Amino acid sequence: MSILKKIPWFSLILVLLSYSTLGWLIFEEKAPWYVRLITVVTILLSLICITNPWLKLDDYSQIFFKSNARTFGMAILAAFLFFLMIAWFRVFLDTLLIICATILARLDFQAVSLKPALAFGCIFSCSLIGLGLGALINHYI
Repeated sequence: MSILKKIPWFSLILVLLSYSTLGWLIFEEKAPWYVRLITVVTILLSLICITNPWLKLDDYSQIFFKSNARTFGMAILAAFLFFLMIAWFRVFLDTLLIICATILARLDFQAVSLKPALAFGCIFSCSLIGLGLGALINHYI
């Protein structure tokens, strides 16, 4: 019973609500089955990147900035991504909301010293439930 008291329910509700807006959007657009599958795989991969403490971005960031040509390429890529952010501002805000809610849940799990596997399982299940809940609400409303 003590593990249920430690779980950060407020953060998980925020994750559930943010992913339900994504489910609503995907169902509203009448996306084909493969887009839904790609969405679930993307959610899985992003949660792996966020919840695993053994991923160190410092090791990978040094690869991109070893030479001037790579640094220039990264600057061009960053400018292009900034352009996409401005051009598709609504999509960017929805994505930012989902990422922030997931990071908040991860930090809350880390603050109460729960295992990363439990954090991953809870956040992943809440995200998939939210995705399905958003699709169901859109279907029945």
